[in-house]
Amino acid sequence: MRIQLKTFDKPLHGHVQLTSSKSESNRALLINALSGGKLQLNNLSAARDTQTMMRLLSNKDANVWDVLDAGTTMRFCTAYLGTMGSGQTITGTDRMKQRPIGLLVDALRDLGAEIEYLENEGYPPLKINKITEQKTIVLNIPGNISSQFISALLMIGPSLPNGLQINLTTEVFSRPYIEMTLGLMKKFGVDSVWMDDTITIQPQPYQGGAYMVESDWSGASYWYSMAALNPDADITLGGLKSDSLQGDQEIATIMEKLGVSTVYEDNGAHLKSNGRLDEVIEINFKTCPDLAQTVMVTAAAKGATLKMTGLESLRIKETDRIAAMAAELKKIGGSLTEPETGLWVMSPGTLPASTEPIETYDDHRMAMAFAPLNQVMPLTILDPEVVNKSYPAFWDDMKSMGMEME
Repeated sequence: MRIQLKTFDKPLHGHVQLTSSKSESNRALLINALSGGKLQLNNLSAARDTQTMMRLLSNKDANVWDVLDAGTTMRFCTAYLGTMGSGQTITGTDRMKQRPIGLLVDALRDLGAEIEYLENEGYPPLKINKITEQKTIVLNIPGNISSQFISALLMIGPSLPNGLQINLTTEVFSRPYIEMTLGLMKKFGVDSVWMDDTITIQPQPYQGGAYMVESDWSGASYWYSMAALNPDADITLGGLKSDSLQGDQEIATIMEKLGVSTVYEDNGAHLKSNGRLDEVIEINFKTCPDLAQTVMVTAAAKGATLKMTGLESLRIKETDRIAAMAAELKKIGGSLTEPETGLWVMSPGTLPASTEPIETYDDHRMAMAFAPLNQVMPLTILDPEVVNKSYPAFWDDMKSMGMEME
């Protein structure tokens, strides 16, 4: 299956009501499960990952928990079963079975959970029995691993008999996602202390309450890209807040250098073209790695060079996103190289009149990162339904703004 996007050579004006945040939704769902269902959650994400998590947590007694390709769901539900499990098996797609989970399993074992690898050491599927006697309150965890591992442990922390102390032993990557987790926990009555490299949570109950999930800043990034590539953009992205818990709000700052200004209004974020283009842009993506693909495509199309750090985690996402981007950027004249360890350079080229079809590698963000190129050229994207993982309405939202596709 493929989707063909025609060039959109008109002003980009209008309002898009964004999908709600998958990151917030999945954290809120886990907190709700740990609270015994005390929360009233509104505006939960329609993303497949969130729907999968809702399905699993609503049928807790199932013997097999299949997370499909949902990485967040795998990590969060593994931690949940570490406190509530009774021998359930948690598994996923073939790709999920290639995504490491050993650090989280080691931490849960240290706390007292009984976890067995059913196929390959360090990888799903797992068989999990809950902690019956807490063996320690102190975990030493590298800060440069996936923040989802740390967030999963933090959320079960107040439910542990003796609480939890996490010592972060290296520089912290994706810090905003950890802060988002602690912020949501605070909204539901759980206090924590983050001092220097140590996060401490005392045993305490989650409190009930209503919560409205914010719109998704990751989803907003694709609209920022379209606005950057359209000389006359004036759009409002509904449901975004200036005081967001989401680290991907950084897209507003990054896109300022690529031609988009942001003004926050009562109903969302107002984006306008500003004509600016920095020819060389240095970005550290360690706190917002999910923005990297979109920014690379935008910069390549506008002729800007990117010097990037903090991309290490992209290798263990839905696909090896660094390898995937290197391959697909060639199709639009760009190149992605790693001239020295930990430094990546995206060099733009000349956009062709048309491209080979863009491969998506079973990765939702590959499809949506390249889609904004329709502002400057026609293109074809393979396997377009991958967007269902995080933004099911993406193609419909593009159509609602007058863009043509078949």
